[in-house]
Amino acid sequence: MLGENQRDSDEDSEDDESERGSRKRPNVSSFTTLLNSLISGFRPNWGCLRSGNNMLNIPTQAFPAPGSQQRVAPSGQSGRNKVALKPGHSLMDWIRFSKSGKDLTGLRGRLIDVTKEELQKHNTRDDCWTCIRGMVYNVTPYMDYHPGGEEELMKAAGMDGTDLFDQVHRWVNYESMLKECLVGRMATITTKAAMPPPSATGLAPPQLLAPPPDKDSRPRYDWFQTDVAVHLVVYAKRKIPSSGCTIVDLKGGVLRLEVLLGKMSYMIHLSLADEVEGNLEANTGFSVGKIQVSIRKQAKGKWTSLGQPLESHNTFLRKKDRAVYYRDCVLVSKTEVNHNSHVFRLQLPRGTVMHVPVGKHVYLKALIKDTEVVRPYTPVDQSLAAASHNSSQESDLYLMIKVYPDGVFTPHLSSLHIGDCVSVSGPEGTFSLRPLRDVTHLYLLAAGTGFTPMARLIQQALQDTDTMRETKLLCFNRREEDILWRCELDELAANTDRMCVRFQVEYVLSDPCDSWSGRTGRVEESMLEEFLTRPEGSKCYVCVCGPTAFTEITIGLLKQQGFSEEQLHAFQG
Repeated sequence: MLGENQRDSDEDSEDDESERGSRKRPNVSSFTTLLNSLISGFRPNWGCLRSGNNMLNIPTQAFPAPGSQQRVAPSGQSGRNKVALKPGHSLMDWIRFSKSGKDLTGLRGRLIDVTKEELQKHNTRDDCWTCIRGMVYNVTPYMDYHPGGEEELMKAAGMDGTDLFDQVHRWVNYESMLKECLVGRMATITTKAAMPPPSATGLAPPQLLAPPPDKDSRPRYDWFQTDVAVHLVVYAKRKIPSSGCTIVDLKGGVLRLEVLLGKMSYMIHLSLADEVEGNLEANTGFSVGKIQVSIRKQAKGKWTSLGQPLESHNTFLRKKDRAVYYRDCVLVSKTEVNHNSHVFRLQLPRGTVMHVPVGKHVYLKALIKDTEVVRPYTPVDQSLAAASHNSSQESDLYLMIKVYPDGVFTPHLSSLHIGDCVSVSGPEGTFSLRPLRDVTHLYLLAAGTGFTPMARLIQQALQDTDTMRETKLLCFNRREEDILWRCELDELAANTDRMCVRFQVEYVLSDPCDSWSGRTGRVEESMLEEFLTRPEGSKCYVCVCGPTAFTEITIGLLKQQGFSEEQLHAFQG
């Protein structure tokens, strides 16, 4: 799940080489790697394509398209294969090239209907077309700009790559990056349905319909009011897990409420019947599965209805099929962590209530050089000393982010002034605290800013005194000055005798100074064997986070030492 503190896509060679740095991207074994470096979050303006091409009926599809995903790949899957790009072939170079006015489709601006047979003809390195969600793109010009190499792109050459793309990258917007490569859309083949014969009785035959879904398990909502307030109540019809949460946005008289229940999402989306105050209150009864949202009316009186339903109102869908929603947050502070990392504190809008559960991440979106760019980051608490019960009430987001001078996204964040805005999504990711319920020993292996999801996990583990006995963190970095929150970690470990759960931290440097007396090198078998003690009768769980190479090597070593899939979690982007 990352997804989280992901590096700028054109600048991770240094950290991958040293097996540390920023958050890792999702494991990808297919054409989805094409879009690891693509700009995200942008809804293209198809108006420029409609002129003279109405026959194409090009859709204005919301981003991300239903069916796309941003999920953690199973820990055993292989990650993206990255290749060294030629000089002048970074992400920003591609953006400049695609906007140069050159004909990237070979059709001189025409848009065509593409048959399956025609698509199959374009399946070579020098002539490569692929289809994503009904739209056909000539990806030949992108071959040399693709961090995963041409081999990954060729897996979808001359065919429909939608399913491969939808395995991961819910947040990626291929439409923005490949806009200038658009060939057209797949031709639709119309077939005439056979009419059933009339029945002997002269009545129409009964239609064969799929059985209706079990609506008893669907959440429902109700509302009531007083003269001064309206109250919306959602009944989840199940206990709300600790990893679930409620996100409420009230803006311009429109109420959007989303309840996350495991892999499912229930939404209320209404244009309220009358004017209300801009703030609201939301309370969740986790054990009884009830959420109540209270909003004050601007004027006393009775409403005849709660309001008019809007798109996706009262729907219960898989979370991965729900479009990502953003709200503008204000930068209220920027605190230095080390020489290249800061904690950015973002304030939610007045009408928004949102808490990001432990292990989840959010997406940040910004307009950079006329292109919308999206990156995922994992929130941390204000400090390691902040108890999680207090942070659950915190209305601000704290994001620990490493700034890459030559990157695309992080220099923009670093340039923001206090009071500037950045768009932030709701919680994403598949991490769950459920596997930790009976764990006695928790081991956290983090490289670089792969530490970010571990920060809140540490606090969670230290408060779980029912079964947890020990939590150990092994931090990999290049140099001593790269270690994040070292003083806080050392202080936490020093005070372990006062806690019911023991906490230990060790650091590993690949490029230490002469005075360094700690561990050195990179992740390897003997190091893990020494670090991962498994006392008799214990139940262990291991979380891994870091660059792709680090995570793949570490997961492989852990499996060699007998850890099963159920005992491992790899945070990925």
